[in-house]
Amino acid sequence: MSSKIMSAAEAVADIPDGASIAAGGFGLCGIPQVVIEALATREVGDFEVFSNNAGVDGKGLGILLGAGKLRRIVASYVGENKEFARQYLSGELEVELTPQGTLAERMRAGGSGIGAFFTRTGVGTYVADGGMPWKYDSDGGVAVASPPKETREIRGETYVLEQAIEADFSLVRAAVADRNGNLRFNMTARNFSPLAAMAGKVCIVEAERIVEVGELAPDDIHLPGIFVHRLVELTPEQVLSTKWIEKTTTNPPSEGQR
Repeated sequence: MSSKIMSAAEAVADIPDGASIAAGGFGLCGIPQVVIEALATREVGDFEVFSNNAGVDGKGLGILLGAGKLRRIVASYVGENKEFARQYLSGELEVELTPQGTLAERMRAGGSGIGAFFTRTGVGTYVADGGMPWKYDSDGGVAVASPPKETREIRGETYVLEQAIEADFSLVRAAVADRNGNLRFNMTARNFSPLAAMAGKVCIVEAERIVEVGELAPDDIHLPGIFVHRLVELTPEQVLSTKWIEKTTTNPPSEGQR
C-alpha cells in the first residue's frame, strides 16, 4: 500500500495554528469536505485561507468559518455565506478580494516557482491603487486597507504586479487518484483544484476513488503525483453525502402535472 494513503484525521494531524491553506473547488463543486470536517474537529485555528470562495454556511470552508477558525481569507467570490458577511463587517475576519483569474494565476505561479507576475487585470481600480477595506474595526471603520501595488508600462500598456501564493498546506478533492498521487478531476470540480494543490507545500487530497498505478492513462492525468503528499480514500457514503446542488431552479408544473 502507498505510504501516501491515510485517514482524514491522520492527514490533517500536523496542521498547526496560524497555518496558511489553499483550498480547491468551485462553489460547492469539488470542495474537500471530508478533510475540512476532520480539520474542524482539531483545537487549532487562526488560519489564512486562499480559495475561490468561503463555502456556504455549514459546508466547505463555511465549517471552519463558523467555528471561528479563520483569521484571513483571500478569495474572488464571497456571496452565499451570511456568516462570512457578518464576520467581515464586524471586524472579526480579514478579507482580500482578488479577481478570479488573478487568484488562479497566483496559485499556479506559487506552484511553478514564479515569485510574482504582471497582469492588466485590476489596473485603475482599488486592486492596483490600494484602499480596498481588508478589515473593519468594531465601529465599522476601516482598520486595514489594501496597499498600492507596483505598476509598470509594458508594450505601451499599464500592468500591475501580483504576488504568487505559496501556502503551508493545500486541501483538494479529486475524482480519481492512483496510489502515486496522480489525479484526475471531474468537470467543474477541476476549477482551482489543480492550482490549489500546486500552491501548497504539503498537499492533502481526498479522492472519491483510488486506483492502481497505470490505470490512469498519461493523457488523463490532470495533476501529476509529484505535487501530492497525502491521500484520503473516501467511502461511497462520503462521496454521495457531499454531492450538493448549490441552487435548485425548476419550472412550474404544467397543467397536466398538477
